[in-house]
Amino acid sequence: MSDHQEQFLVDRLRGSSGFVPELSLVAESGNQILGHILLSKIKIKDVHHSHEALALAPVSVLPEYQKKGIGGKLIVEAHQIAREMDFKGIVVLGHSDYYPRFGYRQACDFGITLPFEVPDENCMAIELFPGAFQNVTGMVEYPKTFFE
Repeated sequence: MSDHQEQFLVDRLRGSSGFVPELSLVAESGNQILGHILLSKIKIKDVHHSHEALALAPVSVLPEYQKKGIGGKLIVEAHQIAREMDFKGIVVLGHSDYYPRFGYRQACDFGITLPFEVPDENCMAIELFPGAFQNVTGMVEYPKTFFE
């Protein structure tokens, strides 16, 4: 599903303090970009603590190349790089049938909420290390650039 505004979000996020160049990946064939994924820094905050995590947004693949595993390969590679960079976990707002195959669970299982109304099944998170969200609860704080 797309609102065809992802390129504007990517442009804004690239100019934000949450941008991590190593976590902006493309899939290409020849000189053609087939897909892209971006993970950027967010905070998960409760009354007393603030924890750094990542948001997966967006992941996109050209329509004629969808359902060929490109998006999945981008997700797996982005997870690996984020793990190597010692990020603890990732939050995604996405399709409840797609992201669980990569290990995502409902964010509410970890005590993580979003700052807007969304069905629990579409708000998901993944620990990049076992127990990484064990002492992390609270509301996601997105960079303002997510909503401009």
